[in-house]
Amino acid sequence: MKKWLIGSFVGAILVFLWQFLSWTILPVHSGEAKYTPAQTEIMNSLSASLKEDGVYMLPTVQPGASMDDHEKLMKDMEGKPWATVIYRSAYKIDMVMPMVRGFLVDWFLVFTLIYILTRAGTPTAIRILAGSVAVGLFTFLAGPYTMHNWFQTPTETYTGHLIDGFVAWGLCGLWLGWWLNKK
Repeated sequence: MKKWLIGSFVGAILVFLWQFLSWTILPVHSGEAKYTPAQTEIMNSLSASLKEDGVYMLPTVQPGASMDDHEKLMKDMEGKPWATVIYRSAYKIDMVMPMVRGFLVDWFLVFTLIYILTRAGTPTAIRILAGSVAVGLFTFLAGPYTMHNWFQTPTETYTGHLIDGFVAWGLCGLWLGWWLNKK
């Protein structure tokens, strides 16, 4: 158990450190949020129009609309602009709790990975690396890729997540492959 705790803690540090670097220092996620010189006007319009925090699909039908209304809107939207807006009425600078939660999730994921990989004894380092990279690929495909692909968003909005999946979990797999096989 001690080996698992230490292995998962260091693995979580590696995953978390890569995530931090890819979002702050490295340009991995630079394509995810574009700049517009009209941002002040857009924010003023959104603030005047939206009364609560949330994710908005524009245009969309009212809650409770019939399938006919949905189909009509889809036909009317064909070839026209649309948007997904994440709106928050107040920006909060505090990143401590989101970072703590993020690290704890990473730790849980790495611990769970160790549990799964070692059910039949400790696998070879290459199998641990492959299993770890598979976790990164699964998280990318089940999360960012599926979500962005569904909304037909540009590729550059999710390629950073693919890179994160391979690099972060590859680093974790290299570490765990060495650590779990260490005598």
